[in-house]
Formats: sequence, structure tokens, C-alpha cells
Amino acid sequence: MYGYMNKIVKIDLSTGKQENIKIDEKIRRNFIGGRGLGLKLYTDICSVKTNALDEENAIIFMTGPVTGIIQTAGRYQVTSRSPLTGTIICSSSGGFFGEKLKKAGYDGLIITGKSANPVYLDITEAGIEIKNAESIWGKDTHKTMDILKETLTSKISVACIGPAGENLIPYAAIMNDKDRAAGRGGLGAVMGSKNLKALAVLGNKNISVSDPEELKKMISTINTLIDKNPITGKSLQLLGTSVLVNAINNNGMFPTKNFQQGVFNDAKGISGEKIAETLLQGRSACFRCPIACGRSTRTDDREGEGPEFETVWAFGAQLGVNDLKTITEANYTCNELGLDTITTGNTIGCAMELYEKGAFPQKLEWGDSSNLVKLVEDIAFKRGIGKDLALGSKRLAEKYGRPELAMQVKGMELPAYDPRGSQGQGLSYATSNRGGCHMQAYLISPEILGSPVRLDRFSIEGKAELVALFQDISAAVDTLVLCRFLQFAVSIDTFKDILNIVTGSDFTEDELLMVGTRIYNLERKFNTDAGFDRKDDMLPSRFLNEVFTEGASRNRVVKLDEMLDRYYKLRGWDENGVPTEETLKKLDI
Repeated sequence: MYGYMNKIVKIDLSTGKQENIKIDEKIRRNFIGGRGLGLKLYTDICSVKTNALDEENAIIFMTGPVTGIIQTAGRYQVTSRSPLTGTIICSSSGGFFGEKLKKAGYDGLIITGKSANPVYLDITEAGIEIKNAESIWGKDTHKTMDILKETLTSKISVACIGPAGENLIPYAAIMNDKDRAAGRGGLGAVMGSKNLKALAVLGNKNISVSDPEELKKMISTINTLIDKNPITGKSLQLLGTSVLVNAINNNGMFPTKNFQQGVFNDAKGISGEKIAETLLQGRSACFRCPIACGRSTRTDDREGEGPEFETVWAFGAQLGVNDLKTITEANYTCNELGLDTITTGNTIGCAMELYEKGAFPQKLEWGDSSNLVKLVEDIAFKRGIGKDLALGSKRLAEKYGRPELAMQVKGMELPAYDPRGSQGQGLSYATSNRGGCHMQAYLISPEILGSPVRLDRFSIEGKAELVALFQDISAAVDTLVLCRFLQFAVSIDTFKDILNIVTGSDFTEDELLMVGTRIYNLERKFNTDAGFDRKDDMLPSRFLNEVFTEGASRNRVVKLDEMLDRYYKLRGWDENGVPTEETLKKLDI
């Protein structure tokens, strides 16, 4: 079939056995690729009784039908059970790994079992070899990639874990192409639990396309749409994702000191503008991406990529820290050790508030950056205080008797947008299938950035409908697999055209949206079967009961319950948030 390599391989690390998995055409139509097909394969293999770090758990790496073909399509999706949240988890990463995996001849890899010794996968057009990784076990991600390139060829792309994944930190990331991350939810720990250090991929196969001439026109159209959009054509290109620092701070919703405040007085000192002025070495881009939002940076002592907006916040305003050099080096350290920066910074912020409230024995004070990099290292190696911080904020706050001080949903820490300044984003956090995440429905786009239209950020009118729509569109885009930033410039109708031109299919816009709806409901079904329900679609009480006294979002709380009832009804879920049998039947689940 056009757009696909028609090969998904299941690898059992316990036995070394490999087998090709055939996909029924109805399943392919219903779930397409990426997030959707990875989800379907996972739920067919694993039950809700399978724990994240169990030997029989699966971790699935998937490409999509447009991977390696159009702009931003170098991405891949990873699906498994999260050791941080217990929910089903799908995490995405950019760079070049997805393109290389597809061109090696694979739509996806299903990895189960556990190797007796550390191993890596050497993946080429000729096949997949399981190779000894004892010489790279214990190495950081950058050194691991360098060694594998020296051992194999410099042309490979590598996805690997660092010491955090090896030590089963529940928010360990999978890193690829040095500084790209499948960061959220702890999938690095799932790899670590299998003694799987890395996947090294090399491929140059051609990907067949249904209509090459129309594809050329579509690529040109997408470039035009990207250039015309002020976010993708200007802001992200000029300052990267940290262009958001001043915008979010000016709206009074830049979380400061563990979300106690919404304005950081030195936001300009950690902004995208300041990064450009003091640290920037150049722009960097993923596969065939004209946006090039990445930033290559250098401090006095180190160099790397980033920090991105979320990381600037997590090690900056969240901790009351204005030392951009240290923030940047904490980011480098997370990348090298394989840690999710959002959860890492958030958990340190939780510990700081616990200390402020007299509930934490170790001295950690707002604004003190002197030991920040060391704290990150201690987390990855579970040393000293790092052993507590490695729990993540939910378990940490519970351990010290103040669970309300963990700014999380379903165990996943919230990102850099306080929901008191964005009602729709608050509902999005609460109903995200993977926990406190902004990537499954980015309501900041209409509520703050005015894209595609500007909406009243404090109103709840129509927000349930919009959150559900954004969730479904995002699931469909993750299934193709494309970059979230492309959604600023490209409509669902154009995404449908891209799919049809590449594959020769005849999807309508409604049918592609239905795929997104089906994915979201199957994820939800897995979670509710595992025991999640309305009680877990809840924001920390701070956002429901405490108001800011200053800033542009002062005197506001999130009106969650009012939006949640409407959202459940729209979704076809019962009052506890469980999909009804009628809804599941309608979606062919």
C-alpha cells in the first residue's frame, strides 16, 4: 500500500524471537499509523493488569504513512504503559529517527520481554540484530550515540536511554539525535526495564507515493501556509519556543514558585530574546522542517540544544530562578542523563514548596540555583535527596503528607501555562488521557495566541466542544505522524488531502476526525478499565480555590465541574467519564 513499508516486526528480548505482524486493512483504515495503530497494537497485546515495568509489557515504536515524505515528518511515536501515571502513554519525538526507521523498511517495532544482559537493536534494511550493549550501559545519551556512530556508521540515527532510564526513574526520557526527546511519561524507564539501551537505525529505501505530482504541489502549498502563518513563519523561526516566555508572563499565567504566582518578575531575563542575545549559536531543524524552531546554544563551559520554553520555565520561574546559564546547563544535563525536563523541574519546585511549608527535611529555597545541576544528576542516579525527587511530584508530596502541593493530573506534572488564565487549557489538562499535558489539546492557541481565532480565555462557553475537537485533531495528526506546530498553519482538511495524496485513500475530513475520536476513546477505555474515572479528571485544588492577587489573570479560578459535565456528554461518556457501550459500538471499538 502506498505510504507504508508494510512491515511491523515484533521482537521478544527474552528469547530473541522476531516475527512479522500483519495488519488487517480494516484496522489500518480505522487507526492509520503512528499513535493510532500503536495504540491498537498495544491494547491487543497488553491488558490493564500489565504494569509498566513488567517483562511482558510492550513498548511500540511507530511511524506513520507520511513519515519521511513531507515537512516535519521525521517524527515517531512511542506507546506503552506509563510508570509515572499508570495510564496508557503515547510520546512523540522529532529529529530524524522516524524517517530513518521508515526508510529501513519498517512501519513499526513492537518490543516485549527482557534481555538477560544490556542490548541494543541494530536496525537496517537487511534486518534487525540484537547486539550486546554492556560497553555502553551506564553511558550518557550523547556518549552512547557517539560510540554507536563510531562502531556502526556516522549515518545512523540513534534513540537511546541514559542513566535515568537504566535506573528506572519513572520520568526517564528516550532521547534521539542528541537532543530530541520522547520525554513525557517515563518511557525511558520502560526501555531500561527491558535492558534495552538503544535502537540504531539506518535506511535509504524509497517510500512509494500514490500521486507524486500532486505531492510536489502539496509540499509547495504547505511551505506557503507555514510562511504565511505568523507563528510558524516568524515567531518560532526567530526565537524558538521560548518566544512564549514574555507572552505567557504578560497574561499573568506564567507559573512561578510551584504555581503560587502567575507573574515572574525577571521573565525577560530568561526569555527567548535573552537566549538569542547571550547563548544562541544558531537554529536547528528536524527532518525537512522549514520552521527550524530548535536553538543551538553555548554557555561558558558547555554546549547543546535548548532550552525550550517548557524547560526555561521548569528550571526558571517554577523555581524562582533567573540564572539563564544554570537553567541551560540543567537542560543539557537532563538531555544527557535522559530526564523529562518538565517533570524534573516541577518536582524540584514541589520540594521547594514542601520545604517552605515545613514539610520537607532538606533545605531547598526559591531562587537558589547553586546546586541545580547537581540535583538533576542526583535524581538520575537516585543519590541522596535525588532518591526522593526521583519519585515525581505526586509520590513525593504524598510521602511528606501534603499531596495538594503536587501540581499534576493523573500523576503527570503540568507544563508552563497556569489554567487560571486559560479555562479551556484547564479542561484540556484534566481530561488528557496521559495526564497533565498540553500536547493532546493546545488551547493556548486560540485562548492566548489567537490562532486560528482569538477566544475569551476566561469564558467557559464552547470550551468543552473545542477541547474535544482539538483532542481529536491532535490524535489524527499524531497518527500521520506530523509535528504539532504544523497545526498552526495547516487545517484538518489539508491533513486529509496529504493522507490521500500519499496513500491513494479516499478519506473525508469527517472520517479523518473520526479516526482521532476513535483513538481518544480507545485510550480512555483502557484507562477506565484500569480504574481511572471522573475523580482522576481533576486539577489540583490550588486552581479551583486559590486566586492570584496580581497580574492579568488575578481573581480567577478554573470552573472545571461546569465544563466537565458538558464535555462528558459531548464525548458520549457517562457521568463518571466512562465511554458508554453505545459510543464504543458507534466507533467500532
